[in-house]
Amino acid sequence: MYLDLAILALFILVYSAIAGRIERTWVSGPIVFTIFGLLIGPVGLDLLSFKADGEAIRTLAELTLALVLFTDAAGADLTVLKRTEALPARLLLIGLPLTILLGFGVGVFLFAKLSLYEVALLATMLAPTDAALGKAVVTNEVVPNAVRQGLNVESGLNDGICVPILFVFLALAMGKGGEGGPWQLAVVLVVKEIGIGLAVGLILTTMASLLLKFAKGQQWLTPTWIQVPVVALAFGCFAVAQFLGGSGFIAAFTGGLLFGALVKQHSEEFLLAAESTGDTLALITWAIFGSAVVGQAVGYFSWLDLLYAVLSLTVVRMLPVFVVLTGLGVSTEGKLFMGWFGPRGLASIVFGVIVLNAHLPNSGPIAMTVVCTIMFSILTHGITANVWAKAYGERSGLKNEGFPSGA
Repeated sequence: MYLDLAILALFILVYSAIAGRIERTWVSGPIVFTIFGLLIGPVGLDLLSFKADGEAIRTLAELTLALVLFTDAAGADLTVLKRTEALPARLLLIGLPLTILLGFGVGVFLFAKLSLYEVALLATMLAPTDAALGKAVVTNEVVPNAVRQGLNVESGLNDGICVPILFVFLALAMGKGGEGGPWQLAVVLVVKEIGIGLAVGLILTTMASLLLKFAKGQQWLTPTWIQVPVVALAFGCFAVAQFLGGSGFIAAFTGGLLFGALVKQHSEEFLLAAESTGDTLALITWAIFGSAVVGQAVGYFSWLDLLYAVLSLTVVRMLPVFVVLTGLGVSTEGKLFMGWFGPRGLASIVFGVIVLNAHLPNSGPIAMTVVCTIMFSILTHGITANVWAKAYGERSGLKNEGFPSGA
């Protein structure tokens, strides 16, 4: 255990010292830590005694995603968001269903051995985008603000929206459609997951914000302890919503949006430590993913896994985005940019563990395709993030583009 801790701690120390330099290159943090995990894992130097099981990876990914969603939402520019709300609304309400539907169609064509419900599961697992992997784009100020806010809201909410859809298809794949049939099951799960998630996020955040504002006014918050509340609130929103049967991801993101609005004057003080904590947890997650998952999966991918992964990251994601943004004044490059930067990561890892634990006849092949897609996403989106963001931002500035006249 001590050797594991020493290896991870010292690598994080070194990376933190040079992170600013790395972030200006085409190499991203997730790429570095995934490769590092692969090198120190069983197929590499085999230095880790800790063997992460599915539940450990799922828990770490869930908590990391909850914190990243909360802090990203809290830092969102609500003024821009109100002016450009049609963009994330279309991405979520039209683009997300189209992405699942197109992913389903491609899966039916490629995977003859999977049942229709299993293909639907695969399409749903790879539909949500990852806020952590997409952070290099949504925090890059050279990218038009409307595009950044739109992608941020999309990645923040599509995880939670996909949770009830995933459980509907999982129940149907296991032959547990219920007495009322699949439609009743779908309605109940969607209302429960989203409704409870919204309620928990809004209620807990309102209470916490009032408490923190009062404590701030009384000067009870010390420089040390002011760094803790956001981390605790993000985890609290997630855990309470999950315990009550709702979506913890919806709770974390909506809670973050409200927190950012309620404590706007002091948001930077509260968010700084939480953002760095989320970034650190995300990189640790990628290291463990590289060690425990990638190392075991490399060499076992079929050509169908590779083909579906490529199509999922390109046509399946980009075509629906291109279609739904038509008529909003978004330039062709803007549509392609937003379509491309829909990385798959933490949410798909969580969904993969859930499906594996369900022990479906084809849980293994489904999970293998998901892992393959995440690996491609880490590599391709990491390499292209800074390069395309800078070039797109410069071209948008030269054209004086802005939403809705041509993001």
